[in-house]
Amino acid sequence: MMKIIKKGVVVISLLVLSACGGSIFEKGDSAPSNPPDVSGIPDAVPRVEKARPANQKNYVVLGKRYYPMKSATGYREKGIASWYGKKFHGRKTATGETYDMYQMTAAHKTLPLPSYVEVTNLNNGRKIVVRVNDRGPFHGGRIIDLSYSAAKKLDIIGKGTGQVEVRAINAATYSSQDKKSAPVAVIKPIAQSVVTHPAGYHTHEGDADSHSHDVTAGPALYLQVGTFSSIERAESFKSQLAGQIEETVFLMPLYRPQGPLYRVRVGPLANVEASEMMAVKLKTMGVSESHAVVE
Repeated sequence: MMKIIKKGVVVISLLVLSACGGSIFEKGDSAPSNPPDVSGIPDAVPRVEKARPANQKNYVVLGKRYYPMKSATGYREKGIASWYGKKFHGRKTATGETYDMYQMTAAHKTLPLPSYVEVTNLNNGRKIVVRVNDRGPFHGGRIIDLSYSAAKKLDIIGKGTGQVEVRAINAATYSSQDKKSAPVAVIKPIAQSVVTHPAGYHTHEGDADSHSHDVTAGPALYLQVGTFSSIERAESFKSQLAGQIEETVFLMPLYRPQGPLYRVRVGPLANVEASEMMAVKLKTMGVSESHAVVE
């Protein structure tokens, strides 16, 4: 864990990459000028596809090395989704295919390419199935970048981001009837007052004008800033960090057969923007590794 330094006024310039083709992020991405009705666009239909060897190699973006998964089996994660649209329409994806913002596709940093996932909007219960054929997003805290149509069907276009759960699909056993026969889950908003803690405890920003999300209207949002196998080290880091920032810092244990892990988290945070600002602030203090967690 990086050593925390004293507070100071530091200006950081964040450089992010585009998921499409790995080019430098370009401002000005947007929805189509005359948005069509995408409600009739079907979800991606999972089918067995062999992972492309070129996309299984580890790679470096902004000085960080990423190691693609050998298999997507069992992958399930909650976090922040963003989307990319008109600016990248027609460009090459990491698989060499052409990005089509009207197709049900997505970008992910480490899932095998191609692969299929079910994405659930945790605030309204909407579900979609997309084909992952690109790398990204490399913007801090985002776990998946959705195509315009996919984001539209989840109703996150206006805010630019959304709190989601991503679940890998086994194409070999998947049936298109599985999703149709299953009732759509109605997810009740989690009020701030009921969020409790244990004691002590690519690259695209979507519609950049409006990413707000009220923490009282859905799952709670945190920044995870460290993971330790030693509770003494976790407590020390937590105390050191708590003395530097006003936000709540707590430990969230993860109990495993091989021994517990102690995750240090900050929050809950008001919205996506707040989590990103906090990540930047922590970076100026020497905490270079942090990521958003939705629970």
